Amino acid sequence: MPAPVDAIADVLAAATAVTICCHTRPDADTIGSGLALGMALRRRGVAVQVSFPSPAQLPEPLSGLPGVDLLVAPEDVAGSDVVVTVDCASVERIGLLAKHFDAASTQIVIDHHVSNAGYGTVNLVDGESSCTAELILMVLDAMEIPLDTDLATCLYAGLVTDTGSFKWSGPQSHRTAARLLEAGVDGREWTRRLLDTHQFLWLTMVSKVLATAVLVPEAFDGAGLVYAVVDQVTAAGMSWEQAESVVDIVRTTAEAEVAAVFKETSPNRWAVSMRSKTQIDLIPVARAAGGGGHRHAAGFTSEGTVDEVVAAFVAAAV
Repeated sequence: MPAPVDAIADVLAAATAVTICCHTRPDADTIGSGLALGMALRRRGVAVQVSFPSPAQLPEPLSGLPGVDLLVAPEDVAGSDVVVTVDCASVERIGLLAKHFDAASTQIVIDHHVSNAGYGTVNLVDGESSCTAELILMVLDAMEIPLDTDLATCLYAGLVTDTGSFKWSGPQSHRTAARLLEAGVDGREWTRRLLDTHQFLWLTMVSKVLATAVLVPEAFDGAGLVYAVVDQVTAAGMSWEQAESVVDIVRTTAEAEVAAVFKETSPNRWAVSMRSKTQIDLIPVARAAGGGGHRHAAGFTSEGTVDEVVAAFVAAAV
């Protein structure tokens, strides 16, 4: 039996139409991976649609990526015999697009989340990869598709964001980055756009959120927890990814191994983002709450008042 990357390359090489599904609240890895794969297939004459379930618009920094003309609103997706999910740990992450995935004769899953159990007919899931973009590059190589600036730019977007600008990457990520930069990516420009550009309003939001920060030194067997809250009032006018970025500030707390940010997505409904530094595996924590992710970056959703949701999380951590 061929390895997953070869099996995927064979299926895609023979396909005449492919639907590529990115996850809800798309980040640079899912969109960059989806667009890179879509552009590569389109150049081979494949009819391609790329979509994500919500929100209606891409985050502004991602809207300038090459290949965005491939994006189709979820309600306009036609579906195809071959459907690919990229960077989606579970089929629930593609929302209403799941009907197209379920109906496909070949369901391809390409992902780097350790919590991904492999829900497709062909699964390329590698929790050791720093991002899904690295896995897409492997598939493109197997298909012998030349790497040009547009493809490399989309893949670089996923790589630079999911490694935190290479703060938590291994040697392979740097080798991949070298290939992408040599293919013509403007690394400085895209790093600035994706990681170092915020509205002025973001500064006000951050100041309010950091004022809510609480340190729980005894949590996680003394490794420490720090958490903060982003309610809907505080996040008003902010995009999802701008609110999400706060966790990377909170995680810098020296006295805490684990950081968590509670983001109110609708009244009394919360998305909880967790980060750990070196010691704590967050996957069991996330799974216990119905979520998933990576060893050091995971999340889940919960419902209730902020006091109820925070209290339940802290009680489980202490």
